[in-house]
Amino acid sequence: MSTATSAVFVGIDVSKDMLQVCVLPCGRQYSIRNDVEEVPNLIEQIDAPECVVMEATGGYQVAVAAALAEAGWPVAIVNPRQTRDFARATNRLAKTDKIDAEILARFGRDVRPPIRPLPDESQREFKDLLTRRRQLKQMCAMEKNHLHCATTACARQSIQATIDFIERQLRDLDEHLEKMIKASPLWMERDNLLRSFKGIGTTVSRGLIGGLPELGQLSRQKIASLVGIAPFNRDSGPRRGSRAIWGGRADVRELLYMAALTASRHNPVIRDFYNKLIARGKKPKVALVACMRKILTIINAMIRDNKKWDPNYTFA
Repeated sequence: MSTATSAVFVGIDVSKDMLQVCVLPCGRQYSIRNDVEEVPNLIEQIDAPECVVMEATGGYQVAVAAALAEAGWPVAIVNPRQTRDFARATNRLAKTDKIDAEILARFGRDVRPPIRPLPDESQREFKDLLTRRRQLKQMCAMEKNHLHCATTACARQSIQATIDFIERQLRDLDEHLEKMIKASPLWMERDNLLRSFKGIGTTVSRGLIGGLPELGQLSRQKIASLVGIAPFNRDSGPRRGSRAIWGGRADVRELLYMAALTASRHNPVIRDFYNKLIARGKKPKVALVACMRKILTIINAMIRDNKKWDPNYTFA
């Protein structure tokens, strides 16, 4: 580990074809192809860094980040909103690849974002398949809307053929996801624990396994912040603004919202909690977000303690 005075921080601005690299404190900048084959050259040019910062950029960062992590480099994948806010706070309003790489390196030096383990190959495959499943579901819904509006038999036949193809793809994906879970004792155990909670079914369980591998490893406050359902204050002087949530993992929030809708009707613990909030004058949407947070706290503790859902057990 480098000392505080000589610590090296690396910012990598990622695009589809290129990586713009900035190294602090020396300020050296250079660009390389966005290709895992270039990673050994990148490693050779830089002393062991304290932190390498990259933005989540639609998946273009995944392969290089994984290769750097496998080489033992501490890689932090951060939300682009965080780094843009940091740039504005430091009065860096211009935006180029070189400036962005420098901002990322300075962000790593000044903010020290947490270094979390990156998913391995099987986790990346599982998550990619979940993403593909969501895409196919959206495509299927669109085609069904088109089918409803079509006025000729020829058009309806074409649309129906597309729907049939997408549904076959979905069945194949579901079978593959099920095989992947059964092939992993860890995932099988996690799936059994999650599905023991009344309100979590197959889709939500798989989505949590693929989209939130940190379950059971973080405190309830940190896991809520990671997902983006921790309430943030909006107070100034005597003014007390309404709390709001933002950031985090939108796909996981969507799954928790589905679970909260079901649990608020059929899970006695969550249903009572929801009804008490409504009785206190909370809006239904606010009450559902609170249920999402409570569900996340419960399943985080279930995974941590390796215990199935029990309404009489206190999960915290």
